[in-house]
Amino acid sequence: MDVKVDVGLWADLDDIASRSRELESLGYDALYVPETAHDPFLPVVLAAQATERVMIRTGVAVAFPRSPMHLAMVANDLHTISRGRFVLGLGSQVKPHIEKRFSAVWSEPAKRMREIVLAIQAIWRCWNDGERLDFQGEFYQHTLMTPFFNPGPNPYGTPRIQLAALGPRMTEVAGEVSDGILLHGLSSERFVREVTLPALERGLARAGRKRSDVELTFPTLIATGDTDEELAESEKKLRQHFAFYASTPAYSAVLELHGWGGLQRDLYELTRDGRWQDLGSLVTEEVLEVFTARGTPEDIPKQIRARVGDIADRVSFYSPAPITPEVISRILAGLKG
Repeated sequence: MDVKVDVGLWADLDDIASRSRELESLGYDALYVPETAHDPFLPVVLAAQATERVMIRTGVAVAFPRSPMHLAMVANDLHTISRGRFVLGLGSQVKPHIEKRFSAVWSEPAKRMREIVLAIQAIWRCWNDGERLDFQGEFYQHTLMTPFFNPGPNPYGTPRIQLAALGPRMTEVAGEVSDGILLHGLSSERFVREVTLPALERGLARAGRKRSDVELTFPTLIATGDTDEELAESEKKLRQHFAFYASTPAYSAVLELHGWGGLQRDLYELTRDGRWQDLGSLVTEEVLEVFTARGTPEDIPKQIRARVGDIADRVSFYSPAPITPEVISRILAGLKG
């Protein structure tokens, strides 16, 4: 399994630099910065200055509240600052967040995302190749670029763009126009093989591209420990974390495929009643067996390899319970060995 291993860069802003150095020293291949309580782009600057080797990606930046010009400019600058190590990871988020948190427009997300990527690429061709900027789409129009606002060619070329995708339509877009597909932590092996890969191939065919043109990143929620007590405590946190994800209606298609659509609806009802502490009680062993990896640090890589070793180009693993650098090193050794 010749695979790269990525990790989330979860840290307070004051700790980003030291945390980045630590994760790089452990042997990770890439750091991804989420858009949660902080802007996803500012930590990239700190991480880039603190590291030398790792790829640094937004994981993910929410695309729709931002214009393609904003995204093109910040990604171009971060690619320079990181000396060619930046990847622009974009996601759509869900309708309530776009409309109620960002006060932005939600419509036809797959078509809109496709156009955002094509617009960004057109802007970069203008800067790097001298091509006249004349992008006129259904949602975005970019037809003005004067020398004063043109940064010129990037010495490291253009960043790659990777898209978060779960449903078939967004997956097709990823295959057609992006450099990589970022799967959701709620993905299962069966869903990827039966839904994701066929949709990805349809998108690739539409653009005359090959599977090797698009990196597939598969994330896995894990619970690990060397003793029964450690593993039980880790599984308790994992169950609650998984239940939070599974309560989201936008992710119901994966559960529906396995015949567990009722679980999503029951979890959602608990969230509406504010019963967050009860979510984990609805998640069965059977569900966890399909969607997560559990066991000793040596068991985790074996399970990931068995599930997606033949289809994933990159993987990541995330434990809701804290795990030590020593445990991380053991998991990484198993994945990279």
